[in-house]
Amino acid sequence: MIYCMQKNFFLRKRAIFFSKIRSFFFKKKVLEIDTPLLTKYTITDVNISSLKVVYQDQFLYNKNIFMWLITSPEYHMKRLLSLGIGPIYQICHVFRKDEIGRYHNPEFTMLEWYQPFYDMFDMIDMIKFFFYCVFNILYCEMISYQDIFIRYLNIDPLHTNKKELNSILCSLHHKHLISSKNNIVDILELLFMIYIQPKIGLEIPIFIYHYPREQAMLARINQKNHLVSDRFEIFFKGIEIGNGFYELINKVEQKKRFEQDNVKRVKYGLESREIDFRLLNALDSQYMPDCSGVAIGIDRLMMILLGTNHIKHVISFSFENC
Repeated sequence: MIYCMQKNFFLRKRAIFFSKIRSFFFKKKVLEIDTPLLTKYTITDVNISSLKVVYQDQFLYNKNIFMWLITSPEYHMKRLLSLGIGPIYQICHVFRKDEIGRYHNPEFTMLEWYQPFYDMFDMIDMIKFFFYCVFNILYCEMISYQDIFIRYLNIDPLHTNKKELNSILCSLHHKHLISSKNNIVDILELLFMIYIQPKIGLEIPIFIYHYPREQAMLARINQKNHLVSDRFEIFFKGIEIGNGFYELINKVEQKKRFEQDNVKRVKYGLESREIDFRLLNALDSQYMPDCSGVAIGIDRLMMILLGTNHIKHVISFSFENC
């Protein structure tokens, strides 16, 4: 009985939040759009596993077609941006393989949002305003990736080496994580995850910005400091809830990054991915604007705001019960 009352409460609060989100975007003239959950191409990112689907076609091609459940609506939304559609958002379900636990469900809800002609800091300011209007979050903190490492570990992540980083792992009693296969980027990610992340955003959300260029993903390299990218992440209560970019819209550079991802995939024993040429062509469109975007994990944010400790409490049916 208590479980039923709690579940009903969480789902009703979730619906209220969704209504507020849509009201915010309506007032800001950001268009709600809809993109496919099934796609012919998936991402090349080595850190995210996609779910493959076999479609048995008996009409068009008369053969099995391999497709993917989206890990993010990003590629399709950028194709719409390239048509000159203006600011857009959507709330949709996305899927990731091998992700299940307290903060993970293989199927989860994402808010994806793009603002043409915004740089990274414009976007961060708008997200802060969004948090205030929708969730009554009054304040947020901002700090660079470089400064957060200096604050907690007294090292400069942009000017370090494996010896120094491995020494820190040892001092933190994580010697077992040291591997000859790890590069500087790998070790920085480990240190951030195990030592810094649990300590940040405990009272208010925090924006970490200017990630190293090696962690740029789909973000631009900063024009003033080529050691960093115009990428940011949002953390709240020690949990990552968002990832944003001043978007890379250079077709040649983006293709190069996808190819580099595939080299890494082969190195790590993973299957290489066919590159989505439709996204690359969209980036090359004369109507593709400079823009910034963000993806926010709505379920995780609901967990934090509603004071619960498991993602399954704030979604209608978790993986174990679907």
